[in-house]
Amino acid sequence: MSCCDLAAAGQLGKAGIMASDCEPALNQAEGRNPTLERYLGALREAKNDSEQFAALLLVTKAVKAGDIDAKTRRRIFDAVGFTFPNRLLTTKEAPDGCPDHVLRALGVALLACFCSDPELATHPQVLNKIPILSTFLTARGDPDDAARRSMIDDTYQCLTAVAGTPRGPRHLIAGGTVSALCQAYLGHGYGFDQALALLVGLLAAAETQCWKEAEPDLLAVLRGLSEDFQKAEDASKFELCQLLPLFLPPTTVPPECLRDLQAGLARILGSKLSSWQRNPALKLAARLAHACGSDWIPAGSSGSKFLALLVNLACVEVRLALEETGTEVKEDVVTACYALMELGIQECTRCEQSLLKEPQKVQLVSIMKEAIGAVIHYLQQVGPEKQKEPFVFASVRILGAWLAEETSSLRKEVCQLLPFLVRYAKTLYEEAEEANDLSQQVANLAISPTTPGPAWPGDALRLLLPGWCHLTVEDGPREILIKEGAPSLLCKYFLQQWELTSPGHDTSVLPDSVEIGLQTCCHIFLNLVVTAPGLIKRDACFTSLMNTLMTSLPALVQQQGRLLLAANVATLGLLMARLLSTSPALQGTPASRGFFAAAILFLSQSHVARATPGSDQAVLALSPDYEGIWADLQELWFLGMQAFTGCVPLLPWLAPAALRSRWPQELLQLLGSVSPNSVKPEMVAAYQGVLVELARANRLCREAMRLQAGEETASHYRMAALEQCLSEP
Repeated sequence: MSCCDLAAAGQLGKAGIMASDCEPALNQAEGRNPTLERYLGALREAKNDSEQFAALLLVTKAVKAGDIDAKTRRRIFDAVGFTFPNRLLTTKEAPDGCPDHVLRALGVALLACFCSDPELATHPQVLNKIPILSTFLTARGDPDDAARRSMIDDTYQCLTAVAGTPRGPRHLIAGGTVSALCQAYLGHGYGFDQALALLVGLLAAAETQCWKEAEPDLLAVLRGLSEDFQKAEDASKFELCQLLPLFLPPTTVPPECLRDLQAGLARILGSKLSSWQRNPALKLAARLAHACGSDWIPAGSSGSKFLALLVNLACVEVRLALEETGTEVKEDVVTACYALMELGIQECTRCEQSLLKEPQKVQLVSIMKEAIGAVIHYLQQVGPEKQKEPFVFASVRILGAWLAEETSSLRKEVCQLLPFLVRYAKTLYEEAEEANDLSQQVANLAISPTTPGPAWPGDALRLLLPGWCHLTVEDGPREILIKEGAPSLLCKYFLQQWELTSPGHDTSVLPDSVEIGLQTCCHIFLNLVVTAPGLIKRDACFTSLMNTLMTSLPALVQQQGRLLLAANVATLGLLMARLLSTSPALQGTPASRGFFAAAILFLSQSHVARATPGSDQAVLALSPDYEGIWADLQELWFLGMQAFTGCVPLLPWLAPAALRSRWPQELLQLLGSVSPNSVKPEMVAAYQGVLVELARANRLCREAMRLQAGEETASHYRMAALEQCLSEP
């Protein structure tokens, strides 16, 4: 067959099976076209390529352009099959005088026609052509060649058809299509806009897999888009605002991209805009804030002004959306504004290296207070039927972020909302799976779940814990929380979360937020122990909590990297033991003895004697494990020492147990080996408190202390109470 015949065969696609004309058409009649059927029969019976080409030409004559419906397409496929297109795609020898891509173009045209059938688009013979098709996107050639352009169009139609199937994106990614699309877009050759559109679809369907397979190429596209965004002066910058969030990587965003994105956003948001222009910019800024915090905003005057503008615009948008009754809320935009408000809260509370100056902080806090007031107003209107909506979850999240830092303002409004917050947290706690799904839905409103940054907690209670920790210190809010059953809910929540950290669970895969949540729960319970001791004694949930603390601490104090949590558990347990000292569980049971032994271990290992150069006498110093976190630990340690001291006279078995642990002897030995000048007065007071109570409670303790030069040590440190106690028989 001549090259002219091949060209004519190529025109078959133009007349009937070229991908661009393979859409569903008007059926001519109820019956089949007899002429077409005869030619299809000839196509099926063709013995060689020449006969197949001839038959395809006859089919073209029998079927007008655009008249192929799904059934006719299927009959053509039944006649042609995959063998012939496969040969066309892979042949390396074209007839004399015929460009080699003409055969491939016809093969792609046939595949594109078949892919119009969703069932054929998932056929293995189509899927295994993905690597070949992907190479056509970046093949070099005459950009004005009509056959080449047609082949590129048909290639995109094949790949788009596969992408539209349930498992199609995964096959395309595995076949190298993402890299090919990136290169095709960056080359800005024919069809590069189709490459970008298909990339957007793949990233939306399988973002994580795309980045895993083609990160360097996707970053190159991001660099190009960011640069275009920074330079754009026309309406394309608003279109780029909508595209760019999809191209932010799950890893670190390149610095040059951040600079271009910030510069482009500053120019957009600094102008007077309509909502359709402003909203995509706010959503892009929210993605960057979630991924990078404030690191993408430059330091100095320009950066502080930009951040203030971002937060200001976000607050205005929130107020406009939530204060006006009956207004349809654009939930994705408002959720993005919440993320920007969180950034504002973080910067306003940052003491060091904040982008904002003090006057700017004061102004922004005032503006955010008004926006939070609008959020509270919105939540007050939420009925039971809306409690499981993701936007309500997002609204509770931003309120929780505000309350974590500020509870003095809007106190009346917050107190009025507390019953709703307790009920809401309880509802989602009891339906934990739906709560996790809500968290994912909230992330999808405006923030990609794969973008780096702080994870969105999967339960409402964890969002509210820091704020409740502050509120339980105040009489009014604490009474409301107790009345609404918050302590019981918190106990159940603590016990559930604790199970995640227990033996049998892989704690290495747990997010840090689980341990932080447990610590915050402990702080709330500590507040209740101090301010509402009667509640601890009468509510049965605290008995269960005490049992868990006792059984858990022995293993916890042995685990590396969990000292701060152990400190919280030990201190809380010691304080609760004073209030529950008459409980049978604390009367020398194995669990209670194990708990107090672990508590002694925590308290006794905090300090060591350390030699100093040029001095014969050592000094009292922090243990290596305690030294790095002492700023967070010391208040708990002193409170734990005080609580242990209070437990000694209430639990007769405790002093002998302490003596068997050799803590009093080793403590006196430590004090005797260091310079008294190196021991701070508050440390002396804490040590004396424990030693005095142990000496008073048990004669054997007194004798052991005397044998350890207790009286002499007490004299050196001016521990008058201990010296007097040891001088008595």
